Amino acid sequence: MTTIPSPINNLSSLIDKHHESRETGRGRHHLGCSVVGHPCDRWLWLSFRWAVIERFQGRILRLFRRGHNEEATIVADLRAIGISVRDQQKRVDFGSHVSGSMDGIIHSGVPEAPKKRHIAEFKTHSKKSFDEVSRDGVEKAKPMHWAQMQAYMLGAGIDRALYVAVCKDDDRLYTERVRLDVEAAQQIVARGQRIALSDRMPEPVSADPSWYQCKFCPAHSFCHQTKLTKEVNCRTCAHSTPLSDSTWHCIRWDDVIPVDAQREGCTGHVLHPDLVPWQRKEGPDEFTAVYVVDGAEVANGEPDANIYSSRELIANAPACTWQEVKDMRAQFPGSKITA
Repeated sequence: MTTIPSPINNLSSLIDKHHESRETGRGRHHLGCSVVGHPCDRWLWLSFRWAVIERFQGRILRLFRRGHNEEATIVADLRAIGISVRDQQKRVDFGSHVSGSMDGIIHSGVPEAPKKRHIAEFKTHSKKSFDEVSRDGVEKAKPMHWAQMQAYMLGAGIDRALYVAVCKDDDRLYTERVRLDVEAAQQIVARGQRIALSDRMPEPVSADPSWYQCKFCPAHSFCHQTKLTKEVNCRTCAHSTPLSDSTWHCIRWDDVIPVDAQREGCTGHVLHPDLVPWQRKEGPDEFTAVYVVDGAEVANGEPDANIYSSRELIANAPACTWQEVKDMRAQFPGSKITA
């Protein structure tokens, strides 16, 4: 009897790898309203500056896709019962790098207030998360979602929001109307602007590595172990500054930095002093920094025989202090430390 051979590859693994291969690992260029309610100032600052970039497994990326695809289903169901949903993905922009895109605006048809406009916010939940929000309400159970709606209402000039939650386990629905709290909304936006424009890294929500809000944070290793970014881009560079007109300025080139250019950085990149664990000293010029690594001074900036690039410092900072490495760079110009 002929049998079908066992599969050589695990299909789910191949699908997940496909999604992971398409993930750029690049943060959004603005500080989004969806995250501005995060409890940790430091995490918001690090993520906005692309100093710690959260990278997801394929399964999680598929979950994100499911949540995104669910929006069309929710809109179709709302329209089917006479609710007018328009302006999907309309942006609100508060300046100073804080902005976001709304799931939609309801112009009419909500049964409790059929003529009143509402911001529409759609979320999918696991069973545990859904039970929490349906029991405790969105403000208590999901404060980031509540803050997101507050910002959207303030930006759109609408004083109500309709929150629609879907349980991914059994398709239960929970809906809640949320009222605009003008003072809270203004504070939420102002906090985001303050963090985005801050040149220095804020304190974390806790200095305890076992704190529940820290344990699973993507910045846990940075905050509680290495104190060293792994990312080289314009936003992790000491030469760049975020401006209130939502642009970034480079002091080295004395110009605005386009977003695409921000992602790569230039060869003159100097690590921001808050993103390294070393003491900083004055460099030989305004575009070169000197960091004290293992007791030795290491120049960071446009690389040459005596100056090390930021990527070299991140790859292996101690090697930048070794005499044999210095001798090799003198003998072989252009040689680099890669690990």
